[in-house]
Amino acid sequence: MTNPTQLTILTGASRGMGLAMAEQLLDAGHALLCISRKPNEALADRARTAGATLEQWPQDLARGETAAAKLGTWLQARGADGLAGVTLINNAGLIPTIAPIGEIGAADLAEAMRVDLEAPMLLTAAFLHATAGWRCQRKVLNISSGLGRRAMASQAAYCAAKAGMDHFTRCVALEEALRPDGARVCSLAPGVIDTDMQVQLRGADASRFPDVGDFAGLKNKGMLTSPQDAAARVLRYLARADFGSNPVADVRDA
Repeated sequence: MTNPTQLTILTGASRGMGLAMAEQLLDAGHALLCISRKPNEALADRARTAGATLEQWPQDLARGETAAAKLGTWLQARGADGLAGVTLINNAGLIPTIAPIGEIGAADLAEAMRVDLEAPMLLTAAFLHATAGWRCQRKVLNISSGLGRRAMASQAAYCAAKAGMDHFTRCVALEEALRPDGARVCSLAPGVIDTDMQVQLRGADASRFPDVGDFAGLKNKGMLTSPQDAAARVLRYLARADFGSNPVADVRDA
């Protein structure tokens, strides 16, 4: 008899912590659907080596409604047969121009809010609707940030999006708790990670970003977690028996 499969849907899997999570999930034998701006050929090679199932969708998550509609249709067609569990990880994110809010172009600001908050909400809604009634375990992991819980000048959009993700997750957790087989949901801050976003922050104009020195200091003092280590910590948290008991959490407090 074939062992039941774990199916994971992951956004933002082409680089950084998202890519590291994708690699580790494939190595663990998960069936993986990645939704990113462009496919990652090295990831496809990894899947072939691991003998794992991988599908990659090139998708601009600033058009979250398109991605959500496609995901819902795909999940309904696939069904729950052979699955031990299904998980959505909303990992994709971006920061707009690092500047006071009045100095950020409207298109730049709108794109960031769509990718960082609107797309996770739409994908979560599609995921929960399509998998309602599935008897396997269902989870939603939203990758948040400490900046969703700490205000910072010149980061208004990113802070607001992550704070919104946290509160959105609290609301969904209350809804799912009312269902007999509700999904487990959590908005998790993954710590400070050595990614392209950190490069962007510490390379910002100090006259427009007063905290730039703090980010440079994190790098200089070796306080950044590698994407691989951060991914492993996040996936361990996802696998915990009590995942979802706290809808807003920080991996560093685990």
